[in-house]
Amino acid sequence: MPALLLIAHGSRDPRHAATVAALVEEVRAQRPGIEVATAYLDHCAPRIPQVVGRTADAVAVPLLLNRAFHAKHDIPAALRAAGSRLPVADVLGPSPLLLAALDRRLAEAGLAVGSPAVRARTGVVLAAAGSSDPAADAATRAVADEWRRTRGWAAVEVAYASAAGPRVPDALAALRAAGAGRTAVAPYLLAPGLLPDRIAAAAEDADVLAGVLGPAPELAALLLLRHDEARRAQESVPALTA
Repeated sequence: MPALLLIAHGSRDPRHAATVAALVEEVRAQRPGIEVATAYLDHCAPRIPQVVGRTADAVAVPLLLNRAFHAKHDIPAALRAAGSRLPVADVLGPSPLLLAALDRRLAEAGLAVGSPAVRARTGVVLAAAGSSDPAADAATRAVADEWRRTRGWAAVEVAYASAAGPRVPDALAALRAAGAGRTAVAPYLLAPGLLPDRIAAAAEDADVLAGVLGPAPELAALLLLRHDEARRAQESVPALTA
């Protein structure tokens, strides 16, 4: 089976690389025997050129939630510059597994996610990084709509830690104005760092603040799913062109 080459953005914050390492261990635990390698776009080592030469039979899986600039441009360009023709899997979102991971983090923060009555009176802020790509922000809003629809939250508002607003305090105010009896903030982010810290500081008035997605089992399962989807698509090409 092809290896899974996890491509992460990288960060100067050491918590980022530690979280990626923990996520890799979860992937290995869920599928013992699979070869998993990690490469970073920036800030951390190893970089993509250092890794691709050692992983000729692999699927590159971006550790990205939305198909924005990094997925559309940075990763393909970095792979081309390294002389790699590895197949590249789709980004992680949207997926029901991400919603399950968000549920997990809220439950760990003390919210009774399993109670329909609690969900019906709780408004949630889905706090994302934000993007200059309108399609990426539209995808985040679609995740929020699906989360509200499938879970029965009182409301779900999107807030952004960078780029244009709304910010977390604005979203919390909108939830309360809409009649939410309790509020929660769920970071739609993969690892600790500057933006999650900014979200946490802005969420001081919320009743519940969840942790980042991090090495959630659902996230590891989603990485394996994207790997398998790309592998099957690659394997089907000769049959289609024969």
